[in-house]
Amino acid sequence: MVSVATLLLLRHGRTTANADGGLAGRQPVELDETGRAQATAVGERLKGLPLRAVVTSPLIRCRQTLELALPEAEPVVEEGLIECGYGAWEGQPLKKLAKEPLWPVVQQHPSAAVFPDGESMAAMSARAVAAVRAWDARVTAEHGPEAVWLACSHGDVIKAIVADALGVHLDLFQRIVADPASVTAIRYTPLRPFLVRLNDTGGDLASLVPPARRRRGRSTRRADSDAAVGGGAGATR
Repeated sequence: MVSVATLLLLRHGRTTANADGGLAGRQPVELDETGRAQATAVGERLKGLPLRAVVTSPLIRCRQTLELALPEAEPVVEEGLIECGYGAWEGQPLKKLAKEPLWPVVQQHPSAAVFPDGESMAAMSARAVAAVRAWDARVTAEHGPEAVWLACSHGDVIKAIVADALGVHLDLFQRIVADPASVTAIRYTPLRPFLVRLNDTGGDLASLVPPARRRRGRSTRRADSDAAVGGGAGATR
């Protein structure tokens, strides 16, 4: 059995753009009243977790979420977690964008989508996955395999990271949901990633903290029913 660090992906709370049906992109939109309440509520769920690192997208909605959820934390800005660069689409109503020729591509074949004057979804996925994998390796090296750390980012970014963890093509990532202020948990083992929790908006998060490893002797704890065939997050085969 291999013990590995646990990544918690937190989406920012609801913003004024979310409420109005607009595409915020990298614009400096802020949390609305509901978003602030969501951030405070997720903070109660995160309270007491031994977070070894907290990293964030540089955009203000993520930083506001962490200020409310984890007021004692000192988040490190990670540019790789910034929202996809939607270019000329930013600030536009989604109803209007849905009439654009590029819209079906974004929905059905996102790996081929390149936003006008912006970023491709494939590039967004690549830099986001690289960022969290690099941070996970760093946290594990510095704090050990039982470490838990948190990254605050955006819906499409989190969905892309989840798609990579599941081993599915980016063209399927629109099937994944990451609601405002939701928590998703991933563990990157040497063999494969494991999606431990997805789009969790109300569950107990304490169970995501791995137990300390036994230094000597063999554990008497029975494995989960599917761990022996690779279903458990710590399985080696």
